[in-house]
Amino acid sequence: MNQLQSADAAVIGGGIIGLATAYHLARRGRKVVLFERNTGAVGASVRNFGLLWPIGQPPGVAYERALRSRETWRELARAAGFGLHENGSLHLAYAADEWAVLEEFAATAAGNGYGGCGLLSPRAALEKSPGVQAAGLRGALWSPSEMTVDPREAVAALPAYLAGKFGVTFRFGTAVNGIDFPGIRTRDERWRVGEVYVCGGADFETLYPEVFAGLPLTRCKLQMMRTAPQPGGWRLGPTLCGGLTLRHYAAFRHCPSLASLHERVRREQPWVDQWGIHVMVTQNGAGELVIGDSHEYGLCPSPFDQPAIDQRILEYLVTFARVPDLRIAQRWHGVYPKPTNGATELVLHPEPGVTMINGLGGAGMTLSFGLAEEVIAGTYAPPEGGFQTK
Repeated sequence: MNQLQSADAAVIGGGIIGLATAYHLARRGRKVVLFERNTGAVGASVRNFGLLWPIGQPPGVAYERALRSRETWRELARAAGFGLHENGSLHLAYAADEWAVLEEFAATAAGNGYGGCGLLSPRAALEKSPGVQAAGLRGALWSPSEMTVDPREAVAALPAYLAGKFGVTFRFGTAVNGIDFPGIRTRDERWRVGEVYVCGGADFETLYPEVFAGLPLTRCKLQMMRTAPQPGGWRLGPTLCGGLTLRHYAAFRHCPSLASLHERVRREQPWVDQWGIHVMVTQNGAGELVIGDSHEYGLCPSPFDQPAIDQRILEYLVTFARVPDLRIAQRWHGVYPKPTNGATELVLHPEPGVTMINGLGGAGMTLSFGLAEEVIAGTYAPPEGGFQTK
């Protein structure tokens, strides 16, 4: 085993939460080492839409955290040289209950802090995006706050930037075999560090499994697809989503008409809740459309994908979107940890000097930089009913 090495802080996990934590540590002058068991991030951080999605977050702490994360993404895209598109979003309504939910949300948006949101007529929505399906459109909710990155590009670019700009040491292909704080053991190295941040994502049984054993936490498997680049430089513009998305995100839960929307969908489309489907489409810098997704919950998700889920997603997609080429070039699934009690994150302290950051559900790209900033700065306060152990 090599000579003992040292750092001010160690981060375990090279996904977006780990990278965000390393960034905020390093910019405060800490000497940081990051360990990732794979040769690069291969989990949920590179298997998502690449959406930075403030509009979906509940008002208050989570929404403000998303806006702070958005500003960090802007800075890092410029500095690290990856693409970022400030394209906004359109929630499209084709049924009376969907439009009623959008009207109720818009009426409360300013008071809840959702800046810039507003209702659009069908004509105005069609002017925002050539991909909007005109038939049956009642109107849309426009939000300017959403942005899109290609997660494969962004997550791959960040380590080189953090190493070059801040001197962060990366140990890819290096599993941490044990923590005996302040010591860390890998197969080939021993480290002595001042603090440890465990950002293991869906792998929450390897380190401190006894801490996670009693938590209301499960895993979520999602299925997604990507087209080839659209022909002729065609651009979608805003991220588009249909009425099912109103049922998925906490931002809309206060809307009275959501109950009737839930009831109708359960009656007319039982497969939606069977597979946890809501449908969105966005476009990355390469011109590829990213389409999804589903939500299947359980501690041991099936490794086998279901073509019927993809088919349902595509059938619903064409009810609100029309694109030049919908041929699918890639299909995949991702798995992320999901609190079952409605919490937006978990921050744990299994022993002095060790912090776990996990449980952001499907909002890791949206919230990680803001959450990591709070944790590192010491300003993080768990929400009522949230997780925190001392």
